[in-house]
Amino acid sequence: MPLYEYRCRACGVVFEERRPASESTWDATCPDGHDDAVRLLSVFAATGGRSEPAAATGGGCCGGACGCGH
Repeated sequence: MPLYEYRCRACGVVFEERRPASESTWDATCPDGHDDAVRLLSVFAATGGRSEPAAATGGGCCGGACGCGH
């Protein structure tokens, strides 16, 4: 189940709530009880990744079960 981030317009608190994607646009209530929270745009960032594919460096699955074609 996805985790969504919200900000309360009344008090400014930012909080997270886990709910089904089908309910992501529903109103959220902040931990202080205010019911005027808006969903924030979440940004995912990955850092420190490899510059080469895992198969080229000997890592990764490539044992036949992953479907990478090797």
